[in-house]
Amino acid sequence: MAQKQEDDGARDEYFRNEGFYEYQSPIFQGMQAEGGSTLFECNYFGKPLYLAQTWQLYAEPAIFALEKIYTIAPSFRAEKSKTSRHLTEYWHAEMEVAWATFKDIQDYGEGVIKHVVQKVLSNNREDLKILERDAAILENVAKKPFIRMTYDDALKLLKQKCKIDIEWGKDLRTIEEDELSKLHDNFVIVTCYPKVVKAFYMKETEGKPDVVNGCDFIAPESYGEIIGGSERESDIEKIKKRLTEQGEDPEKYTFYLDTRRYGSVPHGGFGMGVERLVSWICKLDNIKDAIPFPRTMLRFTP
Repeated sequence: MAQKQEDDGARDEYFRNEGFYEYQSPIFQGMQAEGGSTLFECNYFGKPLYLAQTWQLYAEPAIFALEKIYTIAPSFRAEKSKTSRHLTEYWHAEMEVAWATFKDIQDYGEGVIKHVVQKVLSNNREDLKILERDAAILENVAKKPFIRMTYDDALKLLKQKCKIDIEWGKDLRTIEEDELSKLHDNFVIVTCYPKVVKAFYMKETEGKPDVVNGCDFIAPESYGEIIGGSERESDIEKIKKRLTEQGEDPEKYTFYLDTRRYGSVPHGGFGMGVERLVSWICKLDNIKDAIPFPRTMLRFTP
């Protein structure tokens, strides 16, 4: 169901002001989108289905009619992570845009974070004082451009400044993201990752078949990745090949592949972890303090 409302609520304000429609997708899904090892499997009347990792595969078909869509809804990741940054159920702010370039996706991500920070600075100064949060750090993020660098540049910087030597093709772990954030006083957008570490739907970088137009937004003060986004691959054969390489059956993705089979348009989107953004804004020690009833490997009640 899609809807476009005139009475913009604060929760949806940025997206609605940018002309987006709110659009929802199923929670029960028949395939993985972000990695099979993090799926929650359900017995759906004797058939295996999974809790949604993301709305994306069901969102992409809608952009051909609506062009600009967003959602703020729960997502589920069965990650066996006992850290201060991980939840198994969290709120996911996602968007998808037709006719978008890779730069457009980054600009929208920067825009939504700046919008939220500016609203907090305008409306919640007293709350920041109670939390003993330094508002000057938020003000800096609100007014200064985010830092953008390629994965290759990030590896060079880590080697030169932090004496960390990462083999090309390895994903950036928490430790590398934290070191990058310590070198800057603002969000760092790392772009153009190796294809091997990113999802099957990310578009190959022109002239670089081993690289994709994917990006991660790394928060200041060692708060890790807040947004992950990409331009989407339009070549159906490349998508099928990537699925097969990742051990997936392309037949399970027929409805998704149909969005490419009869022609496509340039498009892309991102997903933002709401609790992660709240954690950074409030400078919380643990993401579990950013949600009333956190769900983790060990906590599932109340």
